[in-house]
Amino acid sequence: MNLKKSFLKYCEDKELEINENQINIVMKLNEYYNLNFNRSLIEKIFKDKKNKLGLYLVGDVGVGKTMILNFFFENLKEKKSRLHFNEFMVKFHDFIFENKKNGNNKGLEKFVKGLSDQTKILYFDEFQVTNIVDAMILGKLFERIFDQNIKVIFSSNIKIKNLYKNGLQRDQFIPFLKILENNCTELELNIDEDYRTTKNSNLNRFLFPIDKSSNFKFNKSFRKATKNKKLTTMSLEVKGRKLEFEKFYEGVLKVTFEEICNRNLGSEDYIQIADESELIYIENLPNFNESNSNQQQRFITFIDIIYEKKIPLMIKSEVELESLQSADSLNEPFKRTKSRLYELTSKNFINL
Repeated sequence: MNLKKSFLKYCEDKELEINENQINIVMKLNEYYNLNFNRSLIEKIFKDKKNKLGLYLVGDVGVGKTMILNFFFENLKEKKSRLHFNEFMVKFHDFIFENKKNGNNKGLEKFVKGLSDQTKILYFDEFQVTNIVDAMILGKLFERIFDQNIKVIFSSNIKIKNLYKNGLQRDQFIPFLKILENNCTELELNIDEDYRTTKNSNLNRFLFPIDKSSNFKFNKSFRKATKNKKLTTMSLEVKGRKLEFEKFYEGVLKVTFEEICNRNLGSEDYIQIADESELIYIENLPNFNESNSNQQQRFITFIDIIYEKKIPLMIKSEVELESLQSADSLNEPFKRTKSRLYELTSKNFINL
């Protein structure tokens, strides 16, 4: 595999700026591939290097981590899976629940064995951990994953040592950090520019402040998007809980921030909402601080899932996007959320 040559051609075809730091990461990815998949090169060239099954690429928001890893992933010929971490953990917890219900207490081993039959390399984009339930199980889960010789690549804007920093019962998360550090090569991509914000600076769907002007633009766009569409209620059932959203027009959903973030909703709920939606309008986005950090955490999870599904948004906010603040404990993950909002509400993403 000659990734550097292919990457330069890829940048040329896509008319992307060629950045030396990105090229260096591509060359490291090439080395990682050769260590893990090209056995002859292991023997001839890399025999003195310790082989690590994981690769963890860290960097600030919008520096091209996802672009590079997507490029690498598309070039892989081996059995592979690209997964959103929230969806992966929902599937894992569902699998464990069903096995326990059927009297099988070895669900974890069975889950990982099934995973190893399906894929040789896993890819988690924009990896982070915010859920205490996940934090407590990840050590055992990924220990089994690496034991099954499954390769894993991560992108994240948080260094391994800082994952779940200041999180509840973080001491129970430390074994997972050690597993990542022992099994992953950690690379850092340093670029001063956020490509998402510079590329998507034309924000025609992020309206502020909440006043007559923004209300008029918001409602006008909504009427246009729902013209000739039938009004129904989005009715969802998630693990026995019923969720309803009244303003749903054949894929176009209109909600308030309170509806999606003031209730005790999580990844499973947001995944189902996203699966039913093609376009989402959100009213009354507040500024964030310590007093509404729980709602902010839900909003971060919601935007992660919406971004993964590539669903455009229109948002009516108290303040402009650049001025959105954060609870101290959520500063790092919220940088990614703001960067993604630039893209999801940009005219460049989809022009309504």
